[in-house]
Amino acid sequence: MKKMNLLLAMMLMLGLSTIAQNSEKEWNTLFDGKTFTGWRGYNSKTVPPVWTIDDGAIKINKAAKDQTGRRKGGDLIFDKKFKNFELEMEWKVAKGSNSGIFYLAQELKTQPIYASCPEYQVLDNQNHPDGTAGKNGNHQSASLYDMIPAVPQNALPYDQWNKTRIIVNNGIVQHYQNDVLVVEYELWTDKWKELLEASKFNSKDWPDAYKLQIDCGGPNHEGYIGLQDHGDDVWFRNIRIKEL
Repeated sequence: MKKMNLLLAMMLMLGLSTIAQNSEKEWNTLFDGKTFTGWRGYNSKTVPPVWTIDDGAIKINKAAKDQTGRRKGGDLIFDKKFKNFELEMEWKVAKGSNSGIFYLAQELKTQPIYASCPEYQVLDNQNHPDGTAGKNGNHQSASLYDMIPAVPQNALPYDQWNKTRIIVNNGIVQHYQNDVLVVEYELWTDKWKELLEASKFNSKDWPDAYKLQIDCGGPNHEGYIGLQDHGDDVWFRNIRIKEL
């Protein structure tokens, strides 16, 4: 009887260990800390020169210029579409810097990336003008940009790493900042239309963006993960995703 109990205990431990290993294997690393493997520019086959790798992080460089003195920038996307997922990464900004994380993005020749998809705002709230712009703080860090403010607003100051988690699951979207749920909403609903109409993406001022975002993710409700070049110094690291 003791031998049987011992055997059952060993089998249970082995089963729990296998479950834990399989759970961890579900995460896919999107950035290896060394190369741009899997990444490219929006509407480009290559990575724009303003993006570099700096001490294990993807960095967008404010001052990067080519030999002619021009800044050759552009947004960055991971070259695979995702539908339902949990996305994690860390980011930090230089003083006064602005960027964003896009999800369910479409790639269109005639529109910027942010016309087609939601944006998780990345910002130095204290030193960038967007910190006091918009409505009720909906331009601040971790907000659904120009639509829903992140509450509570718990971003760490510039030059400190913040943690982001974005969950998209059958239209339910959650923004986490530093392990706190700060935004939650549902896509493709009447409420989603109301949010769009009250934003810069409304049907009167920007009808093309409104049409794209009403059914964001396109017919399959899937799209690219993107990082925004807003012309400022910003770093991203430990980028991984779990498909749901």
